[in-house]
Amino acid sequence: MNTKEIKEYKKRLHLTRELREILVGILLGDAHLETQNNGRTYRLKIEQALTHKEYVDHLYEKFRLWVLTPPKIRDVITKGVLSRNYRFTTLNHGSLRFYGQQFYKNGKKCVPKIINRLLTARGLAYWFMDDGSIKSKESKGVIFNTQSFSKKEIQMLISVLNNKFGLKAKIRPQKNHYQIYVSGESYEKFVDIVKPYLLKEMEYKLPQEWRT
Repeated sequence: MNTKEIKEYKKRLHLTRELREILVGILLGDAHLETQNNGRTYRLKIEQALTHKEYVDHLYEKFRLWVLTPPKIRDVITKGVLSRNYRFTTLNHGSLRFYGQQFYKNGKKCVPKIINRLLTARGLAYWFMDDGSIKSKESKGVIFNTQSFSKKEIQMLISVLNNKFGLKAKIRPQKNHYQIYVSGESYEKFVDIVKPYLLKEMEYKLPQEWRT
C-alpha cells in the first residue's frame, strides 16, 4: 500500500473489546508501545524468543488487521551469544494513544493507576502467558515476572489480584527486584480464571496437575 492507501486503511481500524483486554495483559508483560511523533500515535511491538513462535503467531492473528508485515525472525547477540527472536510490529495508530499514556511515563513503562479498571480475566491470562511461570515443579503457586516495575507498582498489581480476582498474591523479593507470587492456595481459582483463554502451547506454565 502507498502512503495514501495506508492513511485511508487506518481510518477503518478500531480496537475491539477483546483486543483492548489482550493489550492490557501483554503490556504488563513483554510487549511494548513505541511512538515516533511525541505521543500522537503509537505502534505495538511484539518480540519473544523463537521458542514461543506459536504464541507470537497467535498474537499476530489477533492483531492481523493492524499489521502490514508478518512476523519475522531476528538474530540477537547478547554477551557474545547468538539467540533468535520472533517479532512483529503494528501500524502507528491514534487508538493506541490512550494505552501509551497509561503505560508509559517519561518514556519508561509503568503500571497504570487505573489498572484495577483495565485488567480483566482475559487480560490476566495474557499477562500470565506473556510473563508468568510456575514457582517450582513441586509447587501449585505461580510467579509473575514483574522485575521491570517498582515495588509500589507491584503492590498495586497485587491489590488487583487480591481484591478483584480473589487470589492470594504477595510480593516476592529477588536480588534488586521483585516478583509477584500467587499462592498455591489460589491455584484452582487462578486456573478457572485463565484457562478459557490459555493457549495449549502455553499450558506448560501451569502447575503440573492442570496440564493436559
